[in-house]
Amino acid sequence: MEQINTQKQYDKLVKEKSPNSPILKDCFNAFWVGGLICTIGQIILDFCLFNGMEQSLASTVVSISLIAISAFLTSINVFNRIGKFAGAGSLVPITGFANSIVSPAIEYKSEGYVMGVGGKMFTVAGPVLVFGISTSIIVGIIASIF
Repeated sequence: MEQINTQKQYDKLVKEKSPNSPILKDCFNAFWVGGLICTIGQIILDFCLFNGMEQSLASTVVSISLIAISAFLTSINVFNRIGKFAGAGSLVPITGFANSIVSPAIEYKSEGYVMGVGGKMFTVAGPVLVFGISTSIIVGIIASIF
């Protein structure tokens, strides 16, 4: 292995060895997969409203349906492949949150239901919840002051 003496040599080596990331393709895949997930949600919402459900109840049904679909697809290892393909397009909607809960639960199931599933279920989603809730409280306080 060659000796690296300067930052320029290191940067050159990193550039040579790092794989190129097709940013435009990745953004396109994230856009259409995220749009497809939202379209599925809209179809479920329209179906519920067409069958006479109230807006608030129909919205709840959409959220629960997307979470259930995402949890099921995670359990059969399909959602992970969708995530690798679409990146943030599959993770930003509520489906990504469901995936972040179900994946650790499946991974740690062998450690038991209490210490494995229960203890590890929020390892990924926990920090998101803490910082999301904390940020919303801070924004709420600032909004109420101004």
